[in-house]
Amino acid sequence: MKQVNLRIYRMILPLLMGMFLSLGAYAQQVTVKGHVKDSTGEPVIGANVLVKGTTMGTITNFDGNFTLDAPQNSTIEISFIGYKTAEVKVAPIVNVLLQDDSILLDEAVIIGYGVVKKGDATGSVTAIKADEQNKGVVVSPQDLLAGKVAGVAITSSGGQPGASANIRIRGGSSLSASNDPLIVIDGVTMGGGTTDGLSNPLSTINPADIETFTVLKDASATAIYGSRASNGVIMITTKKGASGKVKFNYAGNVSVSTKRNTLDVMSGDEYREFIINHPQTTDLMLDALNLYPNVSTDWQDEVLRTAVSTDHNLSAYGSIGAFLPYRVSLGYTNQDGILKTSNFERYTGSLSLTPSFFDDYLKVNVNAKGVYIKNQFADTGAIGGAVSFDPTKPVYNGNSKYGGFFTWTGDYSPEGTKASSAGINPVSLLKMRDDNSTVKSFVGNVQFDYKVHFLPELRLNMNLALDFTRTNGQTYIDPNAPSNYSPDDNQTGSNYTYGAIKSNQLFDFYAQYAKDFGSYGNLDAMAGYSYQSYRSKSDNIGYYLSREVDRYGQNTTVSSEYKKYDTEYILLSFFGRLNYTLQNKYLLTVTLRDDASSRFSKDNRWGLFPSVALGWKLNEESFMNGLDFMNELKLRLGWGVTGQQEINQGDYPYLSFYRDGKGGAMYPFYNADGSVQWVNVISPTAANPDLKWEETTTYNIGLDYGFLNNRINGAVDFYYRKTKDLINAEVNVPAGTDFAEYVVSNIGSLENRGVEFSINAKPIVGRDWNWDVGFNIAYNKTKITELTYNDNSDSPGRRFESSGGDGGIRVKIHSVGYAPGSYYVYQQVYDDAGKPIEGEYVDRNGDGVISDKDLYRYKKSDADVLMGFNSKLSYKKWDFGFNGRVSLGNYNYNGTAANSALAINEIFGNNALSNKPLAAVKTGFMERQRQSDYFVQNASFLKIDNITLGYTFDKFFTTRSNARIYASVQNPIIITNYDGLDPEVDGGMDRNVYPRPLTFLFGVNINF
Repeated sequence: MKQVNLRIYRMILPLLMGMFLSLGAYAQQVTVKGHVKDSTGEPVIGANVLVKGTTMGTITNFDGNFTLDAPQNSTIEISFIGYKTAEVKVAPIVNVLLQDDSILLDEAVIIGYGVVKKGDATGSVTAIKADEQNKGVVVSPQDLLAGKVAGVAITSSGGQPGASANIRIRGGSSLSASNDPLIVIDGVTMGGGTTDGLSNPLSTINPADIETFTVLKDASATAIYGSRASNGVIMITTKKGASGKVKFNYAGNVSVSTKRNTLDVMSGDEYREFIINHPQTTDLMLDALNLYPNVSTDWQDEVLRTAVSTDHNLSAYGSIGAFLPYRVSLGYTNQDGILKTSNFERYTGSLSLTPSFFDDYLKVNVNAKGVYIKNQFADTGAIGGAVSFDPTKPVYNGNSKYGGFFTWTGDYSPEGTKASSAGINPVSLLKMRDDNSTVKSFVGNVQFDYKVHFLPELRLNMNLALDFTRTNGQTYIDPNAPSNYSPDDNQTGSNYTYGAIKSNQLFDFYAQYAKDFGSYGNLDAMAGYSYQSYRSKSDNIGYYLSREVDRYGQNTTVSSEYKKYDTEYILLSFFGRLNYTLQNKYLLTVTLRDDASSRFSKDNRWGLFPSVALGWKLNEESFMNGLDFMNELKLRLGWGVTGQQEINQGDYPYLSFYRDGKGGAMYPFYNADGSVQWVNVISPTAANPDLKWEETTTYNIGLDYGFLNNRINGAVDFYYRKTKDLINAEVNVPAGTDFAEYVVSNIGSLENRGVEFSINAKPIVGRDWNWDVGFNIAYNKTKITELTYNDNSDSPGRRFESSGGDGGIRVKIHSVGYAPGSYYVYQQVYDDAGKPIEGEYVDRNGDGVISDKDLYRYKKSDADVLMGFNSKLSYKKWDFGFNGRVSLGNYNYNGTAANSALAINEIFGNNALSNKPLAAVKTGFMERQRQSDYFVQNASFLKIDNITLGYTFDKFFTTRSNARIYASVQNPIIITNYDGLDPEVDGGMDRNVYPRPLTFLFGVNINF
C-alpha cells in the first residue's frame, strides 16, 4: 500500500516540473551517475540535483536515478520538498539518502511567555513569516497580515497616509469596550487606544524589521494573558542578528498613487441644464447659476492628486565574535496622500543584541526601536464637499476677504458677507488649514534568560520593558478661511495646540521547568508574575484668532480654552502554565492567570482566568501506519476564560470626579474694571462602583493536518464564544440618582459562533518552477443574547452612529437577538419597476401609522464570511505573486447618497447652490430619506490587494551579493455591487471616507 501511494505521488511531480535542464560545459568534467532514495528505501522522483555554486543541474527520473556532468572536486546538492538538503562530493557513482525534514513540525512557535514546537501546540495558533517577495505596498505592520490568517479581519480607516486599522479576531466580543486584539512586540505588551496626533499606533513599528507574526485565537492560547486577551493576541517578532561576518541589506521603493475612481456627479454643463429645467427654479437661482457662465469645475479632481511616495530601509546584521549577534537598521518613509496636503513622514531605527554567556547558560535579548513621525493631516470634509459643491463656480475668484477662494456671499460679490450655512469651497478646506503633528516613540526591552547551572532543566526569565510615546501637534485655521468666517472680525480663525505622553512600563518574571521523563512523558511547567503601568498625560490649548494683527504681524488672540489631564492605571498578574506530553502523541496544556486592574473597585478588582487544552496526534497511532503520506493529523480541544478591562470609559469609571463641561462650556466672571474672564465649567462624572470584568468563555475544537511531507498543510477550527457582563454606557438611570443620563455598567451578554479553514500547498516544486498557494475562509456570527436596562423594558435601546449631514439621525442599535450595531431603519416600499417610492415605508406593526415603532433591525456592517488567498509562482529567477481577499455579507450605510435629494430647498439655500451625485437623480427623492433601508447597501467584495512581478540577480556586482528588482500594483481590482467609492468601510458608515488609491510601486532589494 505504501509503495503504491508513494509511486503515484511521485509520478505526478515530473509532469509538473519538466525534464532535464541544460548543463554547462566544463573542462575536466566527471560524468556522475547517482541514485537518490528516502529513509524507507523508496526512490525520490523529481529531486533537484545541482552542482553547488553553479546553475548546472538536472532532476531524478522515475527510478530516482540521475546522470550529470560536473567539474572535478566539485560538490553536488540534492534537494526535494519535505527532505533535508544533502551534499556529496563528485564521484563516478554516488548513492544519496535524503532524510525527512520535520522542520514544519519542530520549528518553534512563539506563544505567551515562551515557545512551543508547532507540532505540540494545543491551541488555535497561526504563525506566518513576512513574505518579502509578495507583499505589495506596506507602511504599517497590519498591511503584512491582511488576508493571511483565517478569522482575522483587517480594515484600514481609508487611504490616508499612515491610516489606522480596525483589527478583529473572530469578530468582536464587546459592545462599547475595546474589540482590539492585544499586540505584543518582542515580549512587550503594548498599551491600547490612540493618542492625539497619532492615528495608528502600529505605524511606529517599521514593517521592514518584522520577521514573523503569531496569532493566538482561542482561549487556551490566549488565557496566559488573562485580562488582555478576550479579543485575541497578535505577537510580532522582529529580525535578529546571526553569527558570521557582517551582512547588509538595502530595500527601497518609489510608488505613484492615483485615484481609482470618483463618485458620479453632474458636470458644470449638466448642472446648468438641470437647474434651468428644474420645475421650481427661481430667478434668484438663475442669478446664482450664471455668475461664471463659462466655468466647469471638477471639484473631486481639484482636491485629489497623483501622489509620489518613497520608502528606504538599510540594515546590517552579523556577530561580534561568537557570543554577540546583532542587527541594526535605519528606515525612512515619505508617503504623500492622494488628498492634497496629506503626508506621512517617518524615520525609524532599531537595534537588536542577542548575546549569550557562560556556555549559553545565560542568554540576553536586547531590543530597542525608535521612531520619529511627522504627520500632515488633510480635512476629509473636502471629500464630501467636492461631491456637493457647485461645479459652475471657480476655485479662485480673486477676493481678498476669503484668501482668494470663491465663497458664497449674500449679494454674490467677492467681498460680500459670507452666506451662513452655505457650502464651503473644498479646496479652501485643505489650503487654509494646517493640521500637523510630530510623534516620538520608543519601544524597548531587555530580557534575561538564565538556565540554572546546577539544575539546567530550570530556566529563569526576566523582562524589563518600556513603551513611550510623545506627540505634539497644531491645528491652525487661517482667520480668512471661509470655513471659520464670523461676522465678528475679532473671532474668525483658530489655533489649537496639544501635547500628549503615553508611557507603558512592564516588568515580567517567570520560572520554567522542562524535563523529559522518558516513558513517563515530557513536562514543561511555568509560573510567573507581571506588573504593568500605563500613564497618559495631555495638555492642550485652543485660541480664537482675530483678523487684526499685532506689531509683529501675528494675528491677535481673542480667547483661549486650556485643558489638561494626567491619569494612570495598573495591572498586576500572577500566571502559570503546564504542558505535558505523553508518548509524543497525547498533549495537555493547563493555564491559569490571576489579574488585578485598578480600573475596578477593590471588591471587583481581581479576575481569575483558567484554560485547559488537549491534543491528540492521530498520525502517531498504530491504526495510521498504512497512511504514510499523512505526516500530521492532530486533534485539538480547548476551553478557557479571558477578561476585558479596556473599557473605553476612562481609567476609573467606578469613581466620580470633576471634569470640564461638555462642548467647551464656559462661565463669565466680571472683573472690577468691567472686563470679562471666561472660565471652564466643571461638572461631576457618573460613576458605578459595582462595575466588574467582562468575561469571555471560549470552546474550540480544531484539527491540524499535513501530508505529502507537509507539501499540503493547514487547519480547521470550530469555536463558540460567550461573553457575559458586557460593559457599555447604555444604562439609563433615574433622574437625580447620578450625574449623567447614561452610566457605564455590566449590561448583558453576547455570543460568537464560527468555523475557520486554511490550506497551504506547493503544487509545483522543481528546479525551475515553484508554486506556493494559500487559501483561508472563516464564517462568524455574532449575536447579542441579553441586555439589561433600567428604563422601560419596551425601549428598543440607545441608538448611535449618525447618518451624517446637518441634523444627523442615529441609524445603529444594539438589540437582543441581533448582531451588535445592526442598522435601525424603515423598510422601503418599491413600485412595480423596482424603484423606491419616496416616503413610503412598510407599516410593520400594522397600526396604520408610520412611526418609530415601524423601525426594524436590518443587516450589519461586519461580514458573515471572510476569505483570503495568495499565490507565488517562480520560474528560474522570475517571480510572480498576488494577494487577495473576499468579504461576503457586509453592508454599508451609504451616507453620501442618503444625504442627497432634489427639492429646491435641498439644492438652493442661503443664496447658495449645491451639486448632487447621480445616485440622487436615480432615486428621484425630493427630500432626504435617511432612515430608509434603501441606503443600507450590500458591500460584499472581492479585492486583489496587490500583484507583484520580480527578477533576481544572483551575482550583483560581486559574487557575495544578490539583488531583486520588482514592480507591484496595489489595489488594482475590486469587484462589488456597492454604489459608493469603496465597499471596504470601517464600521460600515460611508461618510467622507478617504479613498484608497491605485498605487504603482517599483522597488529593489539588495543583499551584500
